[in-house]
Amino acid sequence: MRKARVGSILSAVLLLAFTVACSNNTSSNVNSSSAAPSNSPAASEAAKEYKDELKVAITAQPPTLDPPTTVSGAALEVAFNLFEQLYTLDANYEPQPVLAESYTKSEDGLTYTFKLRQGVKFHNGKELTSDDVVASMNRWLVTSSKAKVLLADAKFSTVDSTTAELKLATVNPYVIILIASQSQFPAIMPKEVVEAATADGITEYIGTGPYKLQEWKKDQYIHLVRNDDYVGVDSEPSGFSGHKDAATPSIYYYFVSDNATRVAGVKTGEYDIAESIPNESYDELASDSNVALHSNTGGALTAFLNTNEGPLKNVKVRQAILQALNDDEIMLASFAKPDLYTLSPSFMNPSQTQWASTSGAEYYNQQNQDKAKELLKEAGYNGEQITLLTTPDYSEMYNATLVIQEQLRQIGFNVEVVSYDFPTFLSTKDDHSKWDLFVASTGYQLTPQQLLAVTPGWAGLNNDTVKQSVAAISSQTSPEEAKKEWDKLQSYLYEQGFATVLGQYKSVVATAASIEGFQGFILPVVWNTKAPK
Repeated sequence: MRKARVGSILSAVLLLAFTVACSNNTSSNVNSSSAAPSNSPAASEAAKEYKDELKVAITAQPPTLDPPTTVSGAALEVAFNLFEQLYTLDANYEPQPVLAESYTKSEDGLTYTFKLRQGVKFHNGKELTSDDVVASMNRWLVTSSKAKVLLADAKFSTVDSTTAELKLATVNPYVIILIASQSQFPAIMPKEVVEAATADGITEYIGTGPYKLQEWKKDQYIHLVRNDDYVGVDSEPSGFSGHKDAATPSIYYYFVSDNATRVAGVKTGEYDIAESIPNESYDELASDSNVALHSNTGGALTAFLNTNEGPLKNVKVRQAILQALNDDEIMLASFAKPDLYTLSPSFMNPSQTQWASTSGAEYYNQQNQDKAKELLKEAGYNGEQITLLTTPDYSEMYNATLVIQEQLRQIGFNVEVVSYDFPTFLSTKDDHSKWDLFVASTGYQLTPQQLLAVTPGWAGLNNDTVKQSVAAISSQTSPEEAKKEWDKLQSYLYEQGFATVLGQYKSVVATAASIEGFQGFILPVVWNTKAPK
């Protein structure tokens, strides 16, 4: 989600060679000397004072901070400060080493050997070893719904204290991309924390990141503090990679679901950063000299249909829904300004050469009520209730759901909307008896195999053709052949009405205009961020 962010949850992605349009308010550090005149830029920079606390307003309370178990954008954004991966993504969406120093691959493509960085410590003072990596990565392989499918029967083992090995059951050319991805990312944590994890997740949030957890006050905020023992990578900051400086000693993530409160807070300075800016407030904030807006490629607003239970188990009912949808109306209601969204059937980023696809376009944005009614009649639909699941914590998801409700009513559906806070929304979607359709903001992914639309654990899709197609994409030896397989799979998703993209959105984050070091990426990056007093 947002991105959702899913991915974001919701939500990405994830994800490729796409172009990120984001604006960064960064100020270069100017070294001062005792000889500098008092009115010089160097002296002025040296005299500048910064806040000890950075206040960030996010839209929802994370359901957890256990990265392998969640696609929640709110959860992952906070967790990125606490936990690190073997590899992560730079601003060009290329994998870069973090806790790994390097890796080698065997000639048959089935064995990956990772050499670990030395001298890295966890928040509890314990030094990182391969035993911690192996325990964390093996948990990820069975906990992450994506890893379970894409790296089935794979296993990590210890070679020595600074070397870990991954054995694959089948060749997968996307291993390092999967390890570097953000959704359900493979966080490295102490072996003892992994072993103490229950079915509900880990009980301690201990990582190697630049910040550590100080307090989680339920329904109010999460408080992070600087990790004074942090040992990072000495390279240029880029995306989630490179140099990380806990520039502000303390970060508060406040849970602020009300859009007006977040907007007012960033305008008055109550919050240094406010996320998920409602599009109706875009012009207001853009004209405020005390506020800076940062927009970047967000993801796709996507509708997921229930294939397991209820009326939508019938494929003709699902096809009727796709025929009825008017995506122009849905996206305008969700994002308010046409320049903040685009329309395309592509589940992957439409700007990405490798994976962008228009396959299945004949089922996308049809706005054909007559055809929809005809399909409903063929399906034998007789007024059974259709339940749309949503959350007010993400306004675009909520608004899209209300428009879909009206569009479906117009063709004869009996439609009800049920709305919960975001954590309850996530848990409710796992009970397929309680919903028929839900909308989610889904971040872009690096490869099609990572899409939530083909992940069985997301919306319950358990289809052999989809599974075989995902495997076929991974097994291709050339990008061209892999793309052909993806085109066929996207067309099948639309034909069967398993899911439909509604449109592509941009994410907007507001910060104080004076803020330094902030970076907009898939999710906001705040570890190098400072706020002048």
